[in-house]
Amino acid sequence: MSRQESASVETSAPTTLLLGAVAYDPKVVTIWDGFKAYFEEHGLRFDYLLYSNYEQQVRGHFQGQYHVAWNSPLAWLQAEAIATRKGRTARAVAMRDSDQDLRSLVVVKAGGAIKSVADLAGKVVGVGASDSPQATLLPLLHIAEQGLEPGRDFEVRRFDKLVGKHGDHIGGERDAAKALMEGEVHACCMIDGNHLLFSKEGTLPPNTTHILAHTEKYDHCNFTVLDDAPNALVEQFVSLLFEMSYDDPRVRPLLDLEGLKQWKPGRVEGYALLERAVKRFDTLAVFLAEFGLA
Repeated sequence: MSRQESASVETSAPTTLLLGAVAYDPKVVTIWDGFKAYFEEHGLRFDYLLYSNYEQQVRGHFQGQYHVAWNSPLAWLQAEAIATRKGRTARAVAMRDSDQDLRSLVVVKAGGAIKSVADLAGKVVGVGASDSPQATLLPLLHIAEQGLEPGRDFEVRRFDKLVGKHGDHIGGERDAAKALMEGEVHACCMIDGNHLLFSKEGTLPPNTTHILAHTEKYDHCNFTVLDDAPNALVEQFVSLLFEMSYDDPRVRPLLDLEGLKQWKPGRVEGYALLERAVKRFDTLAVFLAEFGLA
């Protein structure tokens, strides 16, 4: 983390919008340095703080260390739960087009004996990091709602790579996919985009796997603000995001690195499925207890 917990943003009439983001990859610095230059060219003083994990980022938000969080879907639920219990308000103000209407998959080897979710009974299912919505929480919810309880009706093999980054680092998903091909697990879980990626890169060779099941659609990251955010700066920030054009050759490399073609207004309906998962698996309890809010 790049800030001391005692640090805080300006408390009156801030003139610089501060953003909190998690450093899940070295490219994060390139992305936010580029956005900072873009915003400042368009009249918005902007800077960012990097955190090593989402839990510290959410703590920092409620400690007033910055104004806008680039939150994972799980971090959004953490922030929303804390805000609600404290009588405050959290808003999702923007998100990527690529954050909307995603699905996660349960993948097995093609031609094997596993033909349905029910066939996973007594088997081993590989998942990503324990805090990954897309590679762990959501697919395990899907299997559970089909009647098989994780840890009771089948073994869950977690590939915990960089816990705290909520699955933004795909190493855990990739390790689960490798374990499937090596016969260490009977099924593995991943977001649909990574299934395509792993097929292209050869981790999952063509025609060797079968999609056993997929989750309902859900949304991923968003920019989150709390009710004490400087409204004028936030409005300018969001307005500049929406003005970014993929046709602009200066902006396109940044959008490509961040994996989008267009910023969209934030929406929270797409987190209902993950909310169901965290309630079923009691995922937020330990973190909320830290705030005395469990």
